[in-house]
Amino acid sequence: MEHLLAALRAVAEPTRLRLLVLCARGELTVTELTQILGQSQPRVSRHLKLLCEVGLLDRFREGSWVFYRLHDASPLSDLARHLVAACGEDDPTVTLDLQRLAAIKRQRADHASAYFRENAAQWDQIRSLYIDEREVERALADIIAAADPRDLLDIGTGTGRMLEVLAPRVERALGIDQSREMLAAARVNLERAGLENGLVRLGDMYQLALPDQSFDAAVIHQVLHYADRPAAAIAEAARVLRPNGLLVIVDFAPHGLEYLREQHAHRRLGFADAEVAEWCRAAGLDPAQPRRLPGEPLTVVIWSARRPPGRRKAAAPEAMLERELSQ
Repeated sequence: MEHLLAALRAVAEPTRLRLLVLCARGELTVTELTQILGQSQPRVSRHLKLLCEVGLLDRFREGSWVFYRLHDASPLSDLARHLVAACGEDDPTVTLDLQRLAAIKRQRADHASAYFRENAAQWDQIRSLYIDEREVERALADIIAAADPRDLLDIGTGTGRMLEVLAPRVERALGIDQSREMLAAARVNLERAGLENGLVRLGDMYQLALPDQSFDAAVIHQVLHYADRPAAAIAEAARVLRPNGLLVIVDFAPHGLEYLREQHAHRRLGFADAEVAEWCRAAGLDPAQPRRLPGEPLTVVIWSARRPPGRRKAAAPEAMLERELSQ
């Protein structure tokens, strides 16, 4: 009981309640929260520290950046969600906070989109600077071949390279991306490869315009490190998987190359195995043992997870929560 009372006392303060509402909508840095609240960084940091101590927020560091988000694994996670939902969006202070948060997210999106526009033509060459993509492609193709899917979804398809590699192994392959420039390059590449069963469409990985249980396999290849809501992207991918469907995620292991943020718009500097496994389980998937492909200087990890034969309710439906809060 004392732990619950401590959490209630912690959140019973205007700034801390505002922080809880904001962190329920994605991973945010201290700098971003300071800009939204219009308060000093030491003051905001003290409030965040208290919310973390009582288990309402989760804190993690990546290089020189520190992120905060609603705690998914705490016994008080349900309480935090109820408090956020109870706040609503009619309060003038909450409304202004959310407007400022939306402006920050637009800035992030504009930065990433500008990078994609500038680099669409040589995107594959840029990725090859980090690790030999041929090794990754062979490993990924082996995993997909073993699953023997009929149709496949490539989320964040970029120039369509994964479709080129994997479409010959399935009856239907669909690539989704939010960049028109990337899709233009993908269409050229697919036509050049003669892959008539490969299609690309404009779309949002957080809100796929696809029915539930409509694909046997989904791939998220080198996309999550750009995402400000990676757990939500995984949950949305899980939603479109059929029973026994396979999700494969390819990204970097944790690293400290800060310049990837400034020069290449990376939001996250890699992911820990336990973090990805937790997100998969929350989405109702059973994670498998990851496969690591050491490189210089970065290591690529291939995580895979399956939807069980019987549909399982997600333990922490982050994607549904965020849609609720945005309405």
